[in-house]
Amino acid sequence: MADFEQLGVWRLAHEICLETYTFIHQFPTEERFALAQQMRRAAASVPTNIAEGNERPSPADFCHFMDIALGSVAELRYQLILARDLGYITPTAASELATKLSGLVRMLREFKTAGGKTRKATRRP
Repeated sequence: MADFEQLGVWRLAHEICLETYTFIHQFPTEERFALAQQMRRAAASVPTNIAEGNERPSPADFCHFMDIALGSVAELRYQLILARDLGYITPTAASELATKLSGLVRMLREFKTAGGKTRKATRRP
């Protein structure tokens, strides 16, 4: 298996995590320890689980960590909708990030199906 930092799926997840941290700074102070914290955890969980799963020798363990990453993407997608509807993030910014999240889901599913053993599933969309 490739080093996780070389994986396109991990790089996209990391990019989304960094973007999430950046736009959270715009949130109202009262949300910094509520929704913002939940979004940080969900965003960081995705590349973390890709990295950990990529290092697991067991196919079952690998799939388990990819499933956790997919669940964290779903969590972040909802939180993004909530942040948008509360007016904490612009609809344009939310839409751009949602598009990246959709691409990430496709990449994660391909990566999981391939068992992490192919570079094809790691190319960015």
